[in-house]
Amino acid sequence: MAGSQPVGGGGPLPATVSNASESTGEQSTVKDSTTSSNPAAETTTKKKKRMRQKQGDPLQTDNSTASSEESSNKAASKLTPQMADSLLEMNPALRGELGTLDKSKAREMLKKMNISDLLTGMSIGGKNQKDMASYKFWQTQPVPRFDEKADDPKPDGPITIIDPEQVAKEPEPLLEGFEWCELDLNKEEELKEVYELLTYHYVEDGNAMFRFKYSKSFFNWALKPPGWLGKWHIGVRATKSRKLVASIFGIPVHLRIRDVDLKATEINFLCIHKKLRSKRLAPLLIKEVTRRCYLAGIYQAIYTAGVVLPKPVGTCRYFHRPLDWLKLYDVGFSPLPPGSTKARMITRNQVATKTSTPGWRQMRSEDIEAVRDLLQRYLSKFQMTQNFSTEEIEHWLLDKSADEHDVRTVWSYVVEAAETGKITDMVSFYCLESSVIKNEGKTDGSETVKAAYLFYYASETAFAEKEKGYKERLKGLIGDALVEAKKARFDVFNALTLHDNPLFLEDLKFGAGDGQLHYYLYNYRTQPISGGVNKENMPDASEKGRRGIGMVLL
Repeated sequence: MAGSQPVGGGGPLPATVSNASESTGEQSTVKDSTTSSNPAAETTTKKKKRMRQKQGDPLQTDNSTASSEESSNKAASKLTPQMADSLLEMNPALRGELGTLDKSKAREMLKKMNISDLLTGMSIGGKNQKDMASYKFWQTQPVPRFDEKADDPKPDGPITIIDPEQVAKEPEPLLEGFEWCELDLNKEEELKEVYELLTYHYVEDGNAMFRFKYSKSFFNWALKPPGWLGKWHIGVRATKSRKLVASIFGIPVHLRIRDVDLKATEINFLCIHKKLRSKRLAPLLIKEVTRRCYLAGIYQAIYTAGVVLPKPVGTCRYFHRPLDWLKLYDVGFSPLPPGSTKARMITRNQVATKTSTPGWRQMRSEDIEAVRDLLQRYLSKFQMTQNFSTEEIEHWLLDKSADEHDVRTVWSYVVEAAETGKITDMVSFYCLESSVIKNEGKTDGSETVKAAYLFYYASETAFAEKEKGYKERLKGLIGDALVEAKKARFDVFNALTLHDNPLFLEDLKFGAGDGQLHYYLYNYRTQPISGGVNKENMPDASEKGRRGIGMVLL
């Protein structure tokens, strides 16, 4: 990966605000420490940046800050109609804001916008703004471009053929005072360092109300699957204090993109300390994990981001099912709809107290092979997904800490037919809490929002002729998952529009979020893949609309 891929990163926080930071799509909405709404401060900032350039700051070589805004506007004014249409197509939320205009007026409005807003913007209002250096960086990388002609599709395959002999054997130098390191998650002290870095400096929503709260067990689960490599767990330390100030992680993944199998890397947890957001560490982190993957003979990667980068292969939307609506309202996550009452919303979002599917039970070790067979057959229906080994099924679906409720990460269930003992269905979800920033320090439960994320599922009814009975079966299975999540004291159940989720989202009272999750492939080109949403950015329940993305990235 000749230099890049950004963070993966689960999904938005419960507030479903998309996230961005620094200059390559790192997931956080924390503003750059050099940014200010004070004109005098901005002037001082520009002077400092110019001085750094004169002094030869190695991290400022491609950031022409003095004229970035001017060049951004020039670039936007040169948007061709085709490029404008492509940007709207790749940005459903932005398209929704301009959807009432005819195409010519929408294009003219786009041309008046700053190009960095277009590339990152889930909205016109300035959320997820990034600088032109981001766009310049991605122009140097083997990723599809926005201005590629849709009527002249290139064949699927690698964008750049990598010569292993030409890959640098040593990392690029960092700014003086910082150094590279490998993070050993088998060491308790280093696992704690990663936990603290990501807890306080990773993803926050745009209003700084919520922040992901990762557990140590989550990191062990997410970053140590079968075949994981310590050299892909990369950090940056301050030389004097030895403090961990940045990270990026890669794990091995076996992809299938349409009919092509690929060994690739899943990139996640690109995080930079808030005080260092102006140092342009993100491109260097991306280049370094790329270099290490190349040296291991892996030349493609997959990642997700809540911002628009060049160029998504597909985009999903987040949906949310409240399980404890009153708590979500109290912490500022769920609003009270006009004309409704608290009592009405509590009643509306109640779930059953018992599961209803005969044969429903927790998954056990003896189910692994049957679950793998069922899941792989189901995933074969999708254009982009993951091929799982037996060891990976065990790792991802069976939580080794299941008896320790406070650190449990994943919940998996199967349905066993009473007459045959056959596993006919499986459903799973994982736990990711968020801190409620205004309530940090409290111990009454209001300091966190406990979110369940729908993971993988499969059902034999998916293979019935014309999917007869499948929608109702799926609604029953996910409904039972909601029951289990409620019993485990989750506050909200999140799901994307991938897999066959559009079949049940609205019927099971999932509400549409304002967060998008864009999927990206590095050094691999393929035609766009459906993320399960239609032109109105709502669930597309047609078979074509929902049989695109079949892969869940954490």
